[in-house]
Amino acid sequence: MTTSRETIAIIPAPAGDHQEIGGCAEAEPYALRVIGDSMAPEFLEGQIIIVDPALPPRDGAYVVVDYAGETLFRRFVVEGARRYLKALSEGHPAVELTGAFHVRGVVVQRAGRRRRERKHYL
Repeated sequence: MTTSRETIAIIPAPAGDHQEIGGCAEAEPYALRVIGDSMAPEFLEGQIIIVDPALPPRDGAYVVVDYAGETLFRRFVVEGARRYLKALSEGHPAVELTGAFHVRGVVVQRAGRRRRERKHYL
């Protein structure tokens, strides 16, 4: 069975506090589907994550970040004055944030159909 994937761009919200975009204010939590295996085994492909754009990133938090023309889901790591995005899975290099970046939000929950698949973060 062949499955095709569709990439859906994350479009930035216009400037301003709590503007309505398609029925959701820009500061409200939103859901994304995990694509790929870079965050396995904690986050498996196809799982839904809940992202809170109002929370600031802290060391060790799971974040969604715009950097170098990409939107990445990784663990935010602070080492002194340096900041990194690190995957949980082997074979995915850490990305040092050396230029401008935009944190789209902090992951606050992993959703799932079964209770054991659900997990809250923070």
